[in-house]
Amino acid sequence: MKKNVAIIMGGYSSEVDISLKSGEMVYNNIDRNLFNSFRVHILIDKWVLVDENGNEFPINKHDFSATINGKTITFDVVFNAIHGTPGEDGTILAYFKLLGIKHTSASFYQMALTFNKRDCLSVAKSYGAKTAVSYYLNKGKTIDETEIIKKVSLPCFVKPNNAGSSFGISKVNEQHQLKNAIEKAFAEDTEILIESFLDGTEVSVGVIEYNNEVVVLPITEIVSENEFFDYEAKYLGKSQEITPARISKKQQENTEKIAKKLYISLNMKGFTRSEFILIGDEPYFLEMNTVPGLTQESILPQQAAKAGISQTALFTNAIEMALK
Repeated sequence: MKKNVAIIMGGYSSEVDISLKSGEMVYNNIDRNLFNSFRVHILIDKWVLVDENGNEFPINKHDFSATINGKTITFDVVFNAIHGTPGEDGTILAYFKLLGIKHTSASFYQMALTFNKRDCLSVAKSYGAKTAVSYYLNKGKTIDETEIIKKVSLPCFVKPNNAGSSFGISKVNEQHQLKNAIEKAFAEDTEILIESFLDGTEVSVGVIEYNNEVVVLPITEIVSENEFFDYEAKYLGKSQEITPARISKKQQENTEKIAKKLYISLNMKGFTRSEFILIGDEPYFLEMNTVPGLTQESILPQQAAKAGISQTALFTNAIEMALK
């Protein structure tokens, strides 16, 4: 008997449109011979199941079910395609834990930890990952620009602590730019992270659980036309994404080793995509995305394709691993 899969998409953050595209990609590439798949939009104003004709059926939040033409639909497993809150920060996964519904992501605690850049960097360092010099700032606290620059130097990056898709991130080259960069980041989050600039090669590393093994996918080199890998570079074609990356064997080995170690040590499940800056042979860890983009433009599906894994195989495996 086919299992019912709810593909949750949308969310409550600036990444809602990207998440909807990712969810549609999963929906269009799921193996219909194995699963009954349903699109579920999780939005601030509504939770609805959306059928092929665009008709919406409210989700009963008491048991995460939907009723269509008098028939109640329940779900055996959830495919999490929500970037940002409440999918990537673990909030909705705690809800599924209470309901006993399996899902394709790590546990809610692990998701919350990795979504918080500050906490994730702190834990990653304890496992031997090299990182940039960081300064943390909470909204409402006194901003001492001199102290910030003394610690991280210029240029530096200002970014929301809990956000993705490069929303709210700025590169600051001169001190007079810092105030606006901080305000931009605070528009996305009440906590921000200010990091020293790492001058090196940026790479993105997909790590997945595939056929009961932790697999590091071919590494992607990021060459942005803009000052850094911002929203335009990620989604509007303003970058080159070169897979496999043009890096040395030593750089590849070192990066694969720490990426896999962090995946295992942080008790990840399903898909992750971690970002690093290579300085010499050493990878410096920036962040881990636990619900990476799955659109046509997204990096992880490109990496999987290079590894000989189709989108259907990628998504089928994630669901089967979750069901186990």
